[in-house]
Amino acid sequence: MKKISVLSLTFLFTSLTVLLAQSPDLSKREKNQGWILLFDGKSFNGWQKSNGQKFTGEGWKIADGILSTNPKDGHGGDIVTTQEFSDFELSIDFKLEKGANSGVKYSLFKNTSLGCEYQLIDDANHPDAKLGINGNRSLASLYDIMPASGDKKAMDVGEWNNMNIIKKGKHVEHWLNGTKVLEYDRGSEEFMMHLAASKFKAQANFAEVPSSPILLQEHGDVIHFRNIKIKNLKL
Repeated sequence: MKKISVLSLTFLFTSLTVLLAQSPDLSKREKNQGWILLFDGKSFNGWQKSNGQKFTGEGWKIADGILSTNPKDGHGGDIVTTQEFSDFELSIDFKLEKGANSGVKYSLFKNTSLGCEYQLIDDANHPDAKLGINGNRSLASLYDIMPASGDKKAMDVGEWNNMNIIKKGKHVEHWLNGTKVLEYDRGSEEFMMHLAASKFKAQANFAEVPSSPILLQEHGDVIHFRNIKIKNLKL
């Protein structure tokens, strides 16, 4: 029987790791719970431009199971899922490059990028994080409307974080790395007070769209996404 060298084992392990990275998958438990993948790790299947046009891949790239913005390839714009979702739990791993600004949006007006935004931003190095009211443009906030809690725990720039959005009926929650950092009820007195002080105050029916795609924002900065999955929730 031939001996397998340490070098060979290292190569096999590395190859397997890369292969797994290129093929995001769901566990049996996740499948039974109703989770589905929105990104297969190797193609743009299931995605289109936010204006409804076909997505060619410009401004974005895929490598090792990771979907990334690619400003060097031009301004490709925001992309959305071809499926629409009403009540859901969304989970995404994301990694910010230094100074990056992006977001994940939901409750979108049809064929637009206008909707509720889970803010993804490098709080320490992007000036926009310091604008707004009481930190409502910082990481994990409902962009320009409601801030995430001050005790949120984010990984350093260049490391992976996990974000979750739970939307069920009027109730919405933002989670960061396993901690709930924001919750609100659409149409509530508190929500409407914050909305009235935001840049969206003149937009009729903002946050009231019952069903829409999920949007990944291309803001001219580099951000990486992986393990993009969603579960439909029943009222």
